[in-house]
Formats: sequence, structure tokens, C-alpha cells
Amino acid sequence: QVQLVESGGGLVHPGGSLTLSCVASGSSFSISVMGWYRQAPGKKRELVASITSGISTNYADSVKGRSTISRDSAGNTLYLQMHSLKPDDTATYYCHARVGRVNFWGQGTQVTVSS
Repeated sequence: QVQLVESGGGLVHPGGSLTLSCVASGSSFSISVMGWYRQAPGKKRELVASITSGISTNYADSVKGRSTISRDSAGNTLYLQMHSLKPDDTATYYCHARVGRVNFWGQGTQVTVSS
């Protein structure tokens, strides 16, 4: 079992920046992939960015160039730095981890981009 707890969401003005964090506990040593997903009202959950245990990264086109995903050296904390935020980035952001074929999710943190 893996538990994921996100933090760092909030209200941001357009053009602003924020960093989301996700702390993994439990069997975090067996995580192969971690990532951030987001879901806006009335829309499907979508991948924002992911990172493997080998630090290979992948980004959605919508955030590429203005977001950075990273993990700490212990692999227990996941970060997402986002810059030049737009109203379209408004969503609930979920931390994700995969262990084998099992997916784990955090409860989500709300990000609202508005003036």
C-alpha cells in the first residue's frame, strides 16, 4: 500500500507560479512511476506530468515548457513546479503512483488561476 498526500494548491493570479508537493508513505520504495494528473469540472482527468524511478519525464503539451516535475533523492516526495499559469490550469491536481500494476491516488489539491 502507498499513501499519497498532496499540498501546495491555492489561488494564483494569471501569470503566477506555484509548486505542488506530494509525500508518499507506505511501500514507497516499490514505486516505479509517479505523476500529476488534473481534473477540471466537467472534464476527464488528464495527465500533467510523470517521472519514472529512472528520472525519465513526460509532460502534457499544455504544460510543456512551463512546468517541471521532480522527485527528491529518497523518492518519497514528488514536486510539480508550474509557471506562467493560465485560467485553463484551474483544476484539482492529483498525485499518482504506480506499484507494479496497481495505481494509487492522493485526495487532490485545488489550483485556481484567476484574477
